[in-house]
Amino acid sequence: MEVRPADGFGAEVRGVDLRTPPSPDDAHAILRTLAAHKLLWFPDQPIDINQQEAFTRALGELGEDPFIKSVPGHPHVLELRREPDEKAPNFGAGWHSDWSFQACPPLATLLHAKVVPPVGGDTLFADCEAVFESFSPAFQTLLKGLTALHSAKLPYGRDGVYAKETEKRTMQIVTGAAAEAVQAHPLVRVHPVTGKKTVFASPVYTVGIEGMTVEEGYAILMFVFKRMEEARFIHRHKWAKDTLLMWDNRQLNHFADGGYDGHLRVMHRTTLAGDAPVGVRSSG
Repeated sequence: MEVRPADGFGAEVRGVDLRTPPSPDDAHAILRTLAAHKLLWFPDQPIDINQQEAFTRALGELGEDPFIKSVPGHPHVLELRREPDEKAPNFGAGWHSDWSFQACPPLATLLHAKVVPPVGGDTLFADCEAVFESFSPAFQTLLKGLTALHSAKLPYGRDGVYAKETEKRTMQIVTGAAAEAVQAHPLVRVHPVTGKKTVFASPVYTVGIEGMTVEEGYAILMFVFKRMEEARFIHRHKWAKDTLLMWDNRQLNHFADGGYDGHLRVMHRTTLAGDAPVGVRSSG
């Protein structure tokens, strides 16, 4: 396995054939590399849906994907598809860490490029470890003592963004009351492999701070989110067909960019199950 680090964070990985599931030792090496670099991309991997599932399963347990109908016969695979004539906003167009509202959010997300438009469609990533490290010691201390409230209600609730859509969308999204449950997680989580501290919150799924009014909580959260969007913390990934991208949801937020109206874009997505986030106080 050849690892070519990018500037800032992220790395290209070559010398691996994803058509064959890795051995336990190789799988462990890939996960260690992911923890170290936060974002990995494997170019020139013409895998099919079964091979993507097998690769994900070799790394650990497949994650659960709520609120979006999966590929028939593949309950753990989502097809992120946008047809050339679609007018609805592109899926994932907001900063988030995948399914952070779950009790045990995904460790990683794996996205494989099937059809790449000639323009647009980049995926942006924000390094939430570097964001935390950029704050003053006093502000870090404040954040470490807080508990964030996560929910899927803003996108998927009864009054959520997708419930109010009027434009046709190929992806089948399920909205309703189930999306309005709230899950508490430490605002600053400790990565179980690196031991580094990371801001674990996002504009899409974080709806407040435990024990604070909405206004108080958002005053802190919006300050964090504004910092998160600064260019120094961002990696922009430009896609190529047959690339598999894998990112650590424990360390990164991401944003799906648009700009490809009139073109087909198709991706297959799997997630790798994770553990309950552990905060600074819980970890000692």
